[in-house]
Amino acid sequence: MKRKTLHTNLDTAVKDKLDAICNSRGVKRDHFVQEAILDKIEELEDLEDIADLKKLRREEFISLSELTKGLTKLD
Repeated sequence: MKRKTLHTNLDTAVKDKLDAICNSRGVKRDHFVQEAILDKIEELEDLEDIADLKKLRREEFISLSELTKGLTKLD
């Protein structure tokens, strides 16, 4: 997998907490940050899916019997 560098500035307290968690769990900082970003992306995608579902629920629907009414059976 190709990798690219991401440069970001963190508040000192956030950086210290990040380092402490990574050190205590034996996790590399890069791995931790990458997983955290992927988790956040997934969370946002889930929220978009929920919004889409709510939108679909507001739409009118047609029952199957109403949909098939007037259709003829092909022999």
